[in-house]
Amino acid sequence: MAKSNARLELTWIGKENRPKLEPRVLIEDASKSYHAKYRVRTKGTADDANARRSEPENLRQSAQSAVDTGDLFDNRLIFGDNLLALKALEQEFTGKIKCIYIDPPYNTGSAFEHYDDGIEHSLWLSLMRDRLEILRSLLRKDGVIFMQIDDREFAYLKVLADEMFGRQNFLGTIVWQKRISPDPDSKFISGTHDYLLYYAKEARECQFNRLQRTEEQDARYENPDNDPRGVWTSSDLTRREYREHDFYPIKLPSGREVLPAHGRSWSVPKDRFAQMVADNRIWFGHRGDSMPRRKRFLSEVRQGVVSTSWWNGEDVGKNEDAKRELKALFPDDPNIFATPKPEKLIKRCIELGSNPGDWVLDSFAGSGTTGAVAQKMGRRWIMVELGEHCHTHIIPRMKKVIDGQDPGGITEAVNWKGGGGFRYYRLAPSLIVKDQWDNPVINPEFNAAMLAEAMCKLEGFTFEPNAEVYWQHGRSSEADFIYVTTQTMTHDILAKISDEVGPNRSLLICCSAFRSDARQFENLTVKKIPKAVLKKCEWGHDDYSLEIKNLPVREPAEVTADGADERRLDDREKKVRRFGKAKAEAQEPMLFNVDDGRPA
Repeated sequence: MAKSNARLELTWIGKENRPKLEPRVLIEDASKSYHAKYRVRTKGTADDANARRSEPENLRQSAQSAVDTGDLFDNRLIFGDNLLALKALEQEFTGKIKCIYIDPPYNTGSAFEHYDDGIEHSLWLSLMRDRLEILRSLLRKDGVIFMQIDDREFAYLKVLADEMFGRQNFLGTIVWQKRISPDPDSKFISGTHDYLLYYAKEARECQFNRLQRTEEQDARYENPDNDPRGVWTSSDLTRREYREHDFYPIKLPSGREVLPAHGRSWSVPKDRFAQMVADNRIWFGHRGDSMPRRKRFLSEVRQGVVSTSWWNGEDVGKNEDAKRELKALFPDDPNIFATPKPEKLIKRCIELGSNPGDWVLDSFAGSGTTGAVAQKMGRRWIMVELGEHCHTHIIPRMKKVIDGQDPGGITEAVNWKGGGGFRYYRLAPSLIVKDQWDNPVINPEFNAAMLAEAMCKLEGFTFEPNAEVYWQHGRSSEADFIYVTTQTMTHDILAKISDEVGPNRSLLICCSAFRSDARQFENLTVKKIPKAVLKKCEWGHDDYSLEIKNLPVREPAEVTADGADERRLDDREKKVRRFGKAKAEAQEPMLFNVDDGRPA
């Protein structure tokens, strides 16, 4: 039988349509950036190291690395469409993010009542696919991602994530108890939980962190036989399978013989069991008449405990706890988020997926919980948010965290005293706009530095201006550079630059015009802008958001004579095919109507 290379994948209307994203420039607004008035943690002191010695060893890089981390100031808050923001981060942060947490819109609610069934799911899947592709590229090889979702879209997201990350990199499904009491307004079953899908970029590279032991867990260890090795607990000595060589009778101190239950066997061979008895590592009960159990000493247990897939609301917080945390920060705000996430929940994710100093990313920042928790835990963070609450909630919240004026959440648990800072960025406008004669031109809002950085992103160069060499605006290697200018390049100018570049280096020149045959200069490549980049992106497209307002409205049903609900097939087909690029063209004209071979 012939081998098939076909794979299982989720399909939906418009899946083949993908946006051609413009890699935008990020512009810092220093008036909104913020940092502490003084350093709280400085490199070279032992405060951080001592504070972290109580954590499991694999939850920290080492005591010294915790010292080296010090206060973190290079965190980033980005205001703008999150898909464009992720694209803007791609060049600098590909392969650098250790832990990602996202809580995307769940595609639920009565607002969908007036939309065609299936369209909203297709749009949601397309928009999630586009984001997951970039998020995966940003992860380190040992990086992980947590995706929070409810049960309406859980199954769709699971199959989509399997396709994007690979089923072999699926680490587990976590169930979070977000509320305890049922909702009396629920029509059928009151939802009291959300899911977190947990994936690795490469599972074989992933270091799975353990959780810090609690006093309650340590209290389970006792020492009823006064063993000099200290407190211990016992565990089952059988395994859930039958192995003939491990199925033998054991004589208890009381004289009774016992065997494993049907279908089971002992977890150790007979000779090893005898050694454990001689070393007082088997417990037969106070009367010596109980099934044998293995003694596990607290002094020998690995630091930390393995996380389970059930996250109790009492352990990691509930929605109502998160509301109280926000209310304490914004006591006069009547518009507290409906379903905020508690800091303890995000702390659990960051504990499992990262170490001090690692980069943590949340591209659906909401009220800013991820950044607040990451700051308190000594992680570097990036948050992206398009809503105005970026300014009304996230910035004020992070200022309080940095100033040590946020006493709630995990502050006490991690002994947070404040410190550090963040930089605020907004997305630059589109590089290409139309002039009064409908011609594509460089956006007049761009200064020379912005233009150079934008062209570096578009051409795959790292923006790295050399203050001493005017024609070095960026590099792709040690010997390949880019020069961006609005000047007209003449033969004499190109000849002079070619001599300076020399025979062992190469230079890409992006200019507004040139008057020479550039092919005579072997070390130069000359491109005219904006013509050279017109087909690279969807210019002027500023909104790729997961907003249901982008969905087409369902037309009134046509009722036939027998009462059946019927719609014209041609109209329906026309609507459901407007996704991605086609949808953008239908809603707002593209700046450049490039012929892509499709019939008019």
